[in-house]
Amino acid sequence: MKKLFLKNRNERLVAAIKTSIILASLIALNYQAAMAQDGNAGINQATSEVKSYFDTGTKLMYAIGAINGLVGAIKVYKKMGDGDHDTSKIASSWFGSMIFLVIVATVIKAFLGI
Repeated sequence: MKKLFLKNRNERLVAAIKTSIILASLIALNYQAAMAQDGNAGINQATSEVKSYFDTGTKLMYAIGAINGLVGAIKVYKKMGDGDHDTSKIASSWFGSMIFLVIVATVIKAFLGI
């Protein structure tokens, strides 16, 4: 009689586990269907958010370029004061990096259509 009770108890436990697994999977499927949205709407939302951040990013790039120019001017002035012969090389590299920052901002602005 005791074995019969344990067998029924185990069967009830297995049935309860199966029921809870089925119930959990149904809830998960319904949740996914409820949370799904149109792919185009998500892409359009992401595009508008990136475009809204671009003006701030452009100003940041110009600020970095200004700091870069000041540091470059100080380095070139120091090289000229020391009498180095590669002053023009240093000046052109710093000037080129400032031009690169401006061109990158312009190209990204044209690429995003802003």
